[in-house]
Amino acid sequence: MERPTTGIYRVTSVGGEVVRAFVPLPLPPVPPLELSSERQRLLERATHAVGRLDSIGTLLPDPQLFLYAYVRREAVLSSQIEGTQSSLSDLLLFELEEAPGAPFDDVVEVSNYVAALEHGMTRLREGFPLCNRLLREMHARLMSRGRGSEKQPGEFRRSQNWIGGTRPGTAHFVPPPPEEVELAMGALEAFLHDDAGGPPVLLKAALAHVQFETIHPFLDGNGRLGRLLIAMLLHQGGLLAQPLLYLSLHLKQHRATYYDLLDRVRARGDWEAWVDFFLEGVERTALGAVQTARRLVALFEQDTRRVQALGRGAANTLRVLAALRGRPVLALRQVCQTGALNFPTASKGMMNLVGAGIAREHTGQRRNRVFIYDAYLKILNEGGEPL
Repeated sequence: MERPTTGIYRVTSVGGEVVRAFVPLPLPPVPPLELSSERQRLLERATHAVGRLDSIGTLLPDPQLFLYAYVRREAVLSSQIEGTQSSLSDLLLFELEEAPGAPFDDVVEVSNYVAALEHGMTRLREGFPLCNRLLREMHARLMSRGRGSEKQPGEFRRSQNWIGGTRPGTAHFVPPPPEEVELAMGALEAFLHDDAGGPPVLLKAALAHVQFETIHPFLDGNGRLGRLLIAMLLHQGGLLAQPLLYLSLHLKQHRATYYDLLDRVRARGDWEAWVDFFLEGVERTALGAVQTARRLVALFEQDTRRVQALGRGAANTLRVLAALRGRPVLALRQVCQTGALNFPTASKGMMNLVGAGIAREHTGQRRNRVFIYDAYLKILNEGGEPL
């Protein structure tokens, strides 16, 4: 469906150039989103897939292990959409003091994403509402170090930004003028809190994501925070106990379509085409995450049997393997801490895993060695190569 308008243009001057900045109308869309029978079925399938993902704890012996690695996988993918070249291995190496291992700005950007998500989820669990204050807090962490740290972290912008082009006059899209940002974000916050008459959670997340990206309330980091907003909404709305649904892989694989659909909403009010794309992505992503969890369970069971076949020393080697399941990139010092083992025992157990082809030493050094659970990382890394 096309609508006559989804916003108004404000003529403003930026750097001596006159531009037309787009101010979106408050949500929900007018006329309302068209829920055809086919779209309703798509919504039901996506909701069912998210429900299966929410029950992932029944598949995994320790869901927190999956959450640790999956959150970091999402951080890498979301940052890659913005042009970073870091991989999941880079991030995990960076988190070890023994092996920084990656270009500083790229990997710090990804690490900041993890910090922003963890802060947001902690606040929600404490009963704090999903509101503009929380979004600003998350943004402060997202932009705390590395690229963009000088661009007003945690504050709505006070100057005009633009998307595409080398200057405002050649921009692909110009978001609202700075004096309109607070009002537009206030309207978005009201929509997020409208539980009585609002749409189902998945539709609310679809609409809110586009609105946030259209407002572009910060000088930098809007894309990453807008994708985090989806996970936060699904948690707050009761669909997911843990932030396990991330659309970054779907958006990365269909980047051109994603940006085109955002433009179609702004230019023609075609919310329906965007919602269809969003729901298809939710279904595919949720089912993919469940399949990934199943593959990890199978890998863990297979490698446990391989260690048990070692006979003598298998018990301690299994404790080292358990540590690698928690963090697939580890130094021996951390293995000792995690597995409550002394250094010689941890070292011997790790060498057993290396000999069995389960673990690999990364540094080539004799001291401060770092070991990688390659098969685990390979599963998580699928689709995670830099653009």
